[in-house]
Amino acid sequence: QVQLVESGGGLVQAGGSLRLSCVAAGFPLEIFAVGWIRQAPGKEREGVSCISKGDGGIYYSDSVKGRFTTSRDNANKTVYLHLNDLKPEDTAVYHCAVDAQKYGSTCPSHVTSDFGFWGQGTQVTVSS
Repeated sequence: QVQLVESGGGLVQAGGSLRLSCVAAGFPLEIFAVGWIRQAPGKEREGVSCISKGDGGIYYSDSVKGRFTTSRDNANKTVYLHLNDLKPEDTAVYHCAVDAQKYGSTCPSHVTSDFGFWGQGTQVTVSS
C-alpha cells in the first residue's frame, strides 16, 4: 500500500520544540521533493516548507522561516520537520506530501500547499 505516515506531533508550551517525521510505504521517498503543509481549524491550508532531492533546494514560508528547518535522512528514508520556538499560532495538523507529476524531485520556487499526495497528518498543539 502506497502511503505517507507522519509522526512526532504533540502538546508543547510556547517556545518549545518538536521534531516531526515523515516516512513512506510503497515508494522511494528519497527521490521526491517533500512538502510540509499545515491545516488549522477554520484556516486555509498553508505550505510550510519543501525539500528537494539532494541539493535541489529547501524553501520555507515567511511564517516559519528562522524557526523551522526541514531535513532528510535518505539512509532511513525519512524526512524531518524541526519545529523550534513554537507559537500558539503554529497549532495545526501537519502533513507531509509529494507530487510526482507536478514537482517530481524538485520543489517549486514558492512554498505551496498544492501537492497531490498527502499523509494523514500529525497534530501539533502549542499552549500559551
